[in-house]
Amino acid sequence: MQCEGSIIIMATLSYTKDQMNSRIDELQKKYDEFKSRGLKLDMSRGKPSPEQLDLTMGLLDCVNTRDGYTSKDSFDTRNYGLNDGLPEVKAIFAPILGVDESQIIVGGNSSLNMMFDFIAMAFSRGLLGQQPWALQGGVKFLCPSPGYDRHFAVTEYFGIELITVDMTPTGPDMEQVERYVSDPMVKGIWCVPVYSNPEGIIYSDDTVRRLAGLSAAAPDFCIMWDNAYSLHHLYNTDHSILNLYDEAKLRGNEDRVVMFASTSKISFPGAGVAAMAASPAIIAEVRRRMSFQTIGYDKINMLRHARFFRDFEGVLSHMKLHAAVLRPRFETVLKTLETNLGGKGIAEWNSPQGGYFISINLLDGCAKETVRLLKEAGVVMTPAGATYPYGKDPRDRNIRIAPTYPPLAELQLAIELFCITAELVCLKTYLNR
Repeated sequence: MQCEGSIIIMATLSYTKDQMNSRIDELQKKYDEFKSRGLKLDMSRGKPSPEQLDLTMGLLDCVNTRDGYTSKDSFDTRNYGLNDGLPEVKAIFAPILGVDESQIIVGGNSSLNMMFDFIAMAFSRGLLGQQPWALQGGVKFLCPSPGYDRHFAVTEYFGIELITVDMTPTGPDMEQVERYVSDPMVKGIWCVPVYSNPEGIIYSDDTVRRLAGLSAAAPDFCIMWDNAYSLHHLYNTDHSILNLYDEAKLRGNEDRVVMFASTSKISFPGAGVAAMAASPAIIAEVRRRMSFQTIGYDKINMLRHARFFRDFEGVLSHMKLHAAVLRPRFETVLKTLETNLGGKGIAEWNSPQGGYFISINLLDGCAKETVRLLKEAGVVMTPAGATYPYGKDPRDRNIRIAPTYPPLAELQLAIELFCITAELVCLKTYLNR
């Protein structure tokens, strides 16, 4: 047991009714006191903090003279050309994506934009000679959940049916995945394989191999492999995983793998560089589409990044600076959760080794009300249900905590209020059942 003031922390669901009502009264007073402070704290998205953005300010000075606009191969980055990106930036992304530089396309600042464009291409034009998804009717996509709401929104936008797949400690429930892909209308799956959003799960070797070897009925099935957090380690341990592309190629399935990465949370979210990688056949189709779509992305910005980071090792060194900023925030949240909710039987959460989020599950039926009350008290969270397709958590229990942006003192206040509100809602809900 632990002490919290005069309250002995135990499994609160074993309280008598009178004890529960007494605890509810105490929590309500604490909540009302917080509410009276007029807090205005935003934890709705996983944004880098100002301290993190300051780490990369030197990037803006890397291209600042007339002679400084030329790439290593003497290309003038101010002009047209090189639609698929600077070679020196491809060289930085190659070890991140695990493919040859020739299989990489460097785009603008948003990997999500590249994902949207790829789905749009499959939907309107088809992949590798297959009929466009729009003409096939009843197209479906697998969504491991809890997962990334913006992934789900991309496929939802095109009217594609979203199918929830449970997440396990080793990645998507592969028995479910293997069962669903027997349907030729299932065209793909969203994946965040390292420090998944929001649970911080790292896909196991077995999961990667089974994904690579799926017996998918759809010849145009694709694995949307988002390496958003693969370098975002909080500690010195490098949680690298099997190379999906290599595993798929061994099985003749390389055309299914479409990978993405960006520097959005490495340099500047609004002015980073994104990249995608796939098989030579898929990349050829994307290049052809781009020849109609754009005259080229911002190559001056690509050059800035190449000069600032120099190479992949430079990126790794820079990520250690990010980790030093983020570790105290994650540790503050986890310590506060354990102190206030640990052992009470009303909440469980992950302790991620990297990434940008902490995922917490409350008692069923408690997430929306907790988020609503937090907003009333001045703390804005990611909407409850956002981590599931269509924004509907079937158990109404999952909440995504984004600890990266607020200053540490404000974060401490927000999580203290979160614990008070969550316990209050859980006890009231339990009593009313």
